[in-house]
Amino acid sequence: MTSRTERILIIDSDEHARSELARYLEARGFYVTGHPDLNSARSLFNDNIPDIIFADLSPEAIHELAARLEDAETFTPIVACYSSTDAPEVVHALRAGAADIVLKPCSDDRGALDDVIGKLFDRVRVNRLNQLYRQELEEANRDLRDGIAELRADQRAGRKVQLRMLPDREQVLSGLSIDHLIKPSLFLSGDFLDYFRISEDKVLVYIADVSGHGASSAFVTVLLKNLTNRLQRNLRRGSSDDILYPERFLERINSELLDTGLGKHVTVFVGIISTTDRRLRYSVGAHFPMPILSFEGGRTEFLEGSGLPVGLFEAPEWEVYEIPLEQPFHLILFSDGILEVIQAKSLDEKEKTLLELVSGGSHTIASLRDALNLDEITELPDDIAIVSVTDTVPGTDAPTSK
Repeated sequence: MTSRTERILIIDSDEHARSELARYLEARGFYVTGHPDLNSARSLFNDNIPDIIFADLSPEAIHELAARLEDAETFTPIVACYSSTDAPEVVHALRAGAADIVLKPCSDDRGALDDVIGKLFDRVRVNRLNQLYRQELEEANRDLRDGIAELRADQRAGRKVQLRMLPDREQVLSGLSIDHLIKPSLFLSGDFLDYFRISEDKVLVYIADVSGHGASSAFVTVLLKNLTNRLQRNLRRGSSDDILYPERFLERINSELLDTGLGKHVTVFVGIISTTDRRLRYSVGAHFPMPILSFEGGRTEFLEGSGLPVGLFEAPEWEVYEIPLEQPFHLILFSDGILEVIQAKSLDEKEKTLLELVSGGSHTIASLRDALNLDEITELPDDIAIVSVTDTVPGTDAPTSK
């Protein structure tokens, strides 16, 4: 095969795995360098930074590597190589800066490996071209003003479409008072939420955070709304009952995301509340932070659970968790943008502050908005989505749905 100019670095302490992957990549025509650890590979960052890095490293080491690449002002995707799809490790690796995940031995599934390489090199080439032409584009900015104005109009139109996809605010469904808030950081939001009745005594509620920002992430929210509408229609027709099961709901989202080929994944929390059985059944697709459950006159705590991101793997499985709701309760769902507006140094402190707000009585959208001063924030670092579910107290008149 003709030699290529693309450079790939492999960092893996397993010499056999490193050699096997190197042989395969070299046979594909890439220039490959291998090292057992990050320290021994540091010299490569001085003059000849690789185009892609395959690394079997801890999430902490991946974070260090990603930071070094950022300091070097280079776009070099990191592919984390792990022997299993352990949910916490995969989620931590993605949060640390990994662009994708592959299973070891990497050369066993050559089709998947080639897809990953092809996708990432496309991103590398686009990024490098963007850097090359940035100055020319800036000089031509005067000619693009009309196009920018049109783009802004399109984004405003897209924002209106997104708003119309959201459920009505302040609804009462099967005795549950539900409200929501979405504040996008840009015109279009990558956060999405929905809630609706799936039977006389069951209500489904979910919150999703699409990777990235902009139009492609917003498109995924349209896909989510379309899917939930179809699943509800299928249930009414009796052709499918997937929507009655949290784990199958995530499986359907996963399948449709992979089919789009957008390279997008989402973190999702989906819960089904049964007011007759007084139980919450839920599944977690790597969503963070976890929802907070507060019982009137009792405990307030984050729900427990974990699971793989949705839209990354071909055949993942998600666990179903179940918790009794024997007392009147409040259930609050958040996207991770909420943590960005909490003034605290560490993630643990941010979560503690959030828990204290809810336990102190901030159960409603209005009280959370005031407690976090959301109306005073003009520029958000990330999208914010909140869903508030309040159990109506038995023996009282529930408010009327709007």
